Amino acid sequence: MSKRAACGPYWSRHLAESVINWLGHVDDMPALLASVDIVVLPSYREGLPKGLIEAAACGLPLVTTDVPGCREVVNDGVDGLLVPPRDAVALARAIARLQDDRGLAERLGEAARSKAMNEFDEKIVISKTLATYGEVCQCE
Repeated sequence: MSKRAACGPYWSRHLAESVINWLGHVDDMPALLASVDIVVLPSYREGLPKGLIEAAACGLPLVTTDVPGCREVVNDGVDGLLVPPRDAVALARAIARLQDDRGLAERLGEAARSKAMNEFDEKIVISKTLATYGEVCQCE
């Protein structure tokens, strides 16, 4: 099945107009992230979005929706921009804001990288996970 057929008529039209570039599976995420200016994740609900954390670690400015999971990665105006869920106009404005204000985008990207390194580094996450297991199991 082709990409267009798999997406349905709405998305097929946007693919045909080259509004959307469907990448499919990507083997080299560092190279992909190095090729973009902003990472946007509009979502209605997330766990802890690893894609946002990876983009933050690359120093990219983030735009995402103000939903659980995403708001744990992004503090609005500090290390990214949060928009209300299901609000395409706010999402477009946030993207345009970062595109128009490269200084803001750079500051948010730097803050996002700092947060990713200080809160989401795998050594920190593993240590916190083991500490939680220790508490639950009452192991010492």
